[in-house]
Amino acid sequence: MIIQLYIQDQRVELFKDESVTITDSIQNVKDIDKVFTAFSQSFSIPASKTNNKIFKHYYNFDIVGGFDARKKVAATIELNNLPFRTGKIKLEGVDLKNNKPHTYRITFFGDIVDLKDKLGENKLSNLNLSAYNLDYDPTTIKSKLTTEESSSNHIICPLITHTQRLFFDSVAHTNDDGNLHYHTGSGNNLHGVKYNELKYAIRVNKIIEAIEDTFDLEFSSDFFKNTSIEEFDHLFLWLHRKSGKVENLSGTRITTQIDGWTYDATNGGITMETDALDVYAGYPSSDYTQFELDLNRTNTTPYDIEIQRDGVTVFTDTNIIATNYEVNAIFGDFTAGDGYYEVFITADIAITFASIVWRVEASPATEPPINVDFSTGTYITSASFPFIVAQQMPDMKVLDFLTGLFKTFNLTAYVENDIIVVKPLNEFYTGTDTYDITEFVDVESSKVDVALPYKDIQFKFKDTKSFLANKFGEISNREWGSIRYTQTEDGNNETDLAGALYKVEVPFGHMLYERLTDLDTGSIKNIQWGYSVDKSQNAYLGSPLLFYPVYVNTFGISYVNSVNANNVATGHEQIFSINQPSNSPQRNPALNAMQLNFNRETNEWTSTTEFNETLYSEYYSEYIKSVFNPKQRLTKVKAYLPMRILLNYSLGDRFVIAGNQYKINSVSTNLLTGESNLELINDL
Repeated sequence: MIIQLYIQDQRVELFKDESVTITDSIQNVKDIDKVFTAFSQSFSIPASKTNNKIFKHYYNFDIVGGFDARKKVAATIELNNLPFRTGKIKLEGVDLKNNKPHTYRITFFGDIVDLKDKLGENKLSNLNLSAYNLDYDPTTIKSKLTTEESSSNHIICPLITHTQRLFFDSVAHTNDDGNLHYHTGSGNNLHGVKYNELKYAIRVNKIIEAIEDTFDLEFSSDFFKNTSIEEFDHLFLWLHRKSGKVENLSGTRITTQIDGWTYDATNGGITMETDALDVYAGYPSSDYTQFELDLNRTNTTPYDIEIQRDGVTVFTDTNIIATNYEVNAIFGDFTAGDGYYEVFITADIAITFASIVWRVEASPATEPPINVDFSTGTYITSASFPFIVAQQMPDMKVLDFLTGLFKTFNLTAYVENDIIVVKPLNEFYTGTDTYDITEFVDVESSKVDVALPYKDIQFKFKDTKSFLANKFGEISNREWGSIRYTQTEDGNNETDLAGALYKVEVPFGHMLYERLTDLDTGSIKNIQWGYSVDKSQNAYLGSPLLFYPVYVNTFGISYVNSVNANNVATGHEQIFSINQPSNSPQRNPALNAMQLNFNRETNEWTSTTEFNETLYSEYYSEYIKSVFNPKQRLTKVKAYLPMRILLNYSLGDRFVIAGNQYKINSVSTNLLTGESNLELINDL
């Protein structure tokens, strides 16, 4: 065969006797959890004039703007002038003889390696997700908690608390606890889920699209972005950046225009509106004996203040920590006189004031004396701040996130026409071609090995240490959602197989959710929630959490929509249909029996095992059972494949030898000699 190598569309000169071997493998039975595998091979090319020009005389470090060997560059391989493989070349170094360049050492990588190169060390926080930014405040959180996910709603708020313990008791009345039963009125009835206990979540498919946009990639819609695959399209990632409450990471502080002053009738040319003091009598400053703003509180949270008159700033102060603070025109803090006075408070968090009071006293010569106080009473500044989705993402590399999805759903990837095709492995092996290679096999050299060097395989989540999942592990002596597969044939569990344990661990957290019952009556409620605390019930970060939001009519729960500076409930309301976290995309297994567990677990909502489609059964079982089958073998043969096969086969195809059909585990082809070393798995 004639080998042609092109680097950035420039043909490379090769040694006539240089051996170039390309290895293809996409799902290796000996390393089943490895994803993004790619063929690669190192070889040497001469330091000819042509190649020196391509690599810009790399051996000479004095050259300005020379070849950058830190980067991989586009390359293609042709056989007899026909396309064979596309990928990347990396220059490894130059060998010298007699102080002159003799050989360039290069490595050829398959196309899929470009994905890893582009993603690099970037994290989810580097993604462009600005289209999904929103406010973090009681009103927006309530909206996202009570609005169902849809084709136009990709940010929701699940009923997962970061610290507060929720329960339901239709009789008990205790102020500020997590009782979700709604009681009208205030006092001891102010309880329920606090708005600031909740965090938003984003649809995973929108993260996939952000990866495409940020890194100039394109994934196929076979699995990713496929809205008809409910178990993936309805999957959400909880925006849980840190344990405990959400912090304002936007870099924007919270500014509140003070309103809520008690309205009073016009008094001597001064009118108090709800949000401003209007002084229009035209008194000279000498007429005022008091013109001040008093701010009174018990905490010392720093804040800034700004007073505007007719839209122009007349006073500012910053980093105020005093509990009682006064701004007085008489003392020269600002100039008294006509105008429309507005007050703005800026802080990092909401601040509770006992009162904010405008006090005006004047004794004009021609008018009746003025002596008025306008007070807000207890006042809480806004708790709203920008929730920047990218900044609230879990601390995770983009590559690790994708790798986790590939392991969770047993996906495989390859490049076709510059598109990264992503499919479950089962689909990859369907609808492919079959090639009879019997006549091309070297019958003098072949061997048959054990297909699987493991006695059992464990599928698990990285983190099952949240409170209820951890409790499950303590009681059941196994991790929530995990499964340990050992060969089972005709109901007999083979426990004496040779080999080691192989673990497939996905890098995500996994919660066990709780459906509540009324503590007074014992009746089951239409309420399911998640509790992100550790076994000691302290706020818990854990690994990034995937879940399904299921929209349910709770028939009414209590939502705390305001709290004071001590985080004690000061207001509540009743809400009904909400997004509840679930490990199944539906409540009814007749609609979708999938569960986000490797093992067939008892469903938290139904308390049954009717959800019989698991990550293992739907995405791994067929492949794992075949390699554990006692009839399974790993057959190794040599073959000299003709060009019509060598140029056209895919790793999802089957090879037939003497009437026996095989899946391809790997193919290593020496392009100089045409010899291929095949690792094949008999197709059971």
